[in-house]
Amino acid sequence: QVPLVESGGGLVQPGESLRLSCAVSGIIFSTHAMAWYRQAPGKQRDMVAYINSGGLKNYADSVKGRFTISRDSAKNTVYLQMNSLKPEDTAVYYCWDETIPNYWGQGTQVTVSS
Repeated sequence: QVPLVESGGGLVQPGESLRLSCAVSGIIFSTHAMAWYRQAPGKQRDMVAYINSGGLKNYADSVKGRFTISRDSAKNTVYLQMNSLKPEDTAVYYCWDETIPNYWGQGTQVTVSS
C-alpha cells in the first residue's frame, strides 16, 4: 500500500491556478504534521508549505500569499491550492508526512510556462 499519492499537477500559464492533492493511506491522518515540498531540475528539494495537527501553517517566503495548504480528515487528503503561478514555481511537488519522514512518493509535475 502506497502511503502518499500526489496528483493534480499539469501545464499552466503564468497567473493561473492549480490544486494539488495528496491521498494518505495506512496512516492515522489527523494526528501529525504534513507538508508539501518541491524540487526543480538541478536544485534541492525545498519545503513549500507545512501544516501541523492543530492546523498551524507555515509557508516558504516565495509562495506566501499565493499558496494555501489544507487538510481534509474525512477524506484523508492534504491539498495545496496554488494561485498566481509563476514560471519559477515549475517543479515536481511532493507530499511529506512526519511519521514517515524519509518516504517520498512519485510526486506530481507542475509546469508554468507561456
